[in-house]
Amino acid sequence: MEGESERSLSENLRRSDREDVKIIEWEEFDHELTRLWSLSSALKLATEKKQILQPKLESLIQVSTESLRRTNELEEMRQRLEARKLLVDKTSIACKVIEQDVKKKEDNLSTEVRSLLVGGTTLSIAKSKLQESNCQLEGESGYAHLKIVTNKLRKRQQFMISQVSFIYPLKIEAGPSQDQELESFPGGSRLVGTKPLSQGSVRILGLPFSMAPFTRMSFFTDKKEVQKSATALGYVAHAVSLIAPYLRMPIRYPLRLGGSKTYIRDYAPYIEPSQSDMSPITTLSQNSNFVEFPLFLDGQDTTRAAYAVFLLNKNIEQLLNFVGENSLGPRQVLANLKELIRIIQSPDYIDYL
Repeated sequence: MEGESERSLSENLRRSDREDVKIIEWEEFDHELTRLWSLSSALKLATEKKQILQPKLESLIQVSTESLRRTNELEEMRQRLEARKLLVDKTSIACKVIEQDVKKKEDNLSTEVRSLLVGGTTLSIAKSKLQESNCQLEGESGYAHLKIVTNKLRKRQQFMISQVSFIYPLKIEAGPSQDQELESFPGGSRLVGTKPLSQGSVRILGLPFSMAPFTRMSFFTDKKEVQKSATALGYVAHAVSLIAPYLRMPIRYPLRLGGSKTYIRDYAPYIEPSQSDMSPITTLSQNSNFVEFPLFLDGQDTTRAAYAVFLLNKNIEQLLNFVGENSLGPRQVLANLKELIRIIQSPDYIDYL
């Protein structure tokens, strides 16, 4: 196999040599020789020029390469410069924004400093006034003098309330043979272990008061008991109308005194007035916008009369709260009034603030 391949290769070479061989006639030999000589000379000359130009070309190639490299470096530097310019622009914009913020903050700070200065001035003035007030309090017209005047006022109130108590004495029915007077409480303090007074155990000017007729009025109700309750409520209303100015405390529900025919006014009633209420007994004022409720049962609605007793007790409770005490109960009219007078007449009331 190897011999055959070598023979085929040698045959191919001979065949190609035959094809490349050019047959020249003798007459043209000189001409061909001359042409070959000239071509040889030209080839030699070209080779010499090539050798001469090769260093120059190599130097030019090196220069071009160096130039291209530097051009690339310049392009990279230009790109970095553009990026730096963009960064500088962004930084400049951010600096402007920060500068504006700083300016605003400086303006705000200036305003706050001015306010602080004004506040400091005001504080200095207030401090001076406080020192003056302290000096005044320490002086003759200060707290000590105020306490003396307050004690005198409380004593005067006690005296005036004692006059009311003398006009309308309140007694407690302690048994069939004795009555416990209002002044029997020693030192003006509560009795230890005593229960709240009931309506039937307290009398005003010897008259009792009972809520029974106001809650269940019937044909068999004792008329004298009803009249006594109305008179007792008239006494209580008059006593309250005297005590409230002495304490300089306006009562919430004003009274229209009329003895046993007394009315109490409510400017925001829970009970809506009806057409039947528009009478001389219970009237709705056209100017003041209030409703009057009767503190008696003679010809009156028991619900409205009971509401009037509730309002009267609220007035007494208001006065009790003013002197620092709570009510004994919603129906303890006489007991609450007695407790109010007792507290005001107690020695502790003078020192109460």
